[in-house]
Amino acid sequence: MSVFDKIYCVVSKIPKGSVATYGQVALLAGNPRWARVVGYALHNNPAPGVIPCHRVVNRLGRTAKTFAFGGDTAQRQLLESEGIIFEKDGSIDLNKYRWKQKNE
Repeated sequence: MSVFDKIYCVVSKIPKGSVATYGQVALLAGNPRWARVVGYALHNNPAPGVIPCHRVVNRLGRTAKTFAFGGDTAQRQLLESEGIIFEKDGSIDLNKYRWKQKNE
């Protein structure tokens, strides 16, 4: 399985109404140093409707300014359509919306 495949596998498991950070996805994919690789993989997402790359945000709970599928406005709209509420500063409360894996 390629690094990208590992990343896509992790991202595919993020449930609706939750987000994960690039670092969290990297760790779950097998290497905590892959955060930038996660961003690159998601920018090249082969199945945007299937692999929910919009559910991945930065460590501050902010959307990607260069979201490959419509920019940060599109990413925000997708997350809001799943029930995620943004703070006044445009960030997401990670304590509330961060994906918690079953083993946590």
